[in-house]
Amino acid sequence: MSPEDFLKEVQAIGEKFLLKLQKLPKADPVEIASFSVVLLFIATVLVLTIIACSCCCYSCCGCDGGPDPRHKRSRVRPDSC
Repeated sequence: MSPEDFLKEVQAIGEKFLLKLQKLPKADPVEIASFSVVLLFIATVLVLTIIACSCCCYSCCGCDGGPDPRHKRSRVRPDSC
């Protein structure tokens, strides 16, 4: 997919979203509730992604930007028979 196609797709999704928001005040309660559930799901996924990335970066790099010596990985050796 070329960058131009991707931008067109994102723009089309954004236009559909804005159209849906414009029609929302006239919508029936079921449609409003389902739209709210979808928005809540998207927001939850974004927040959890941000939390996971921040925790991963914090545990790997620490606050000073350098690697944390306490989290060095050790090699696992197989048991000898």
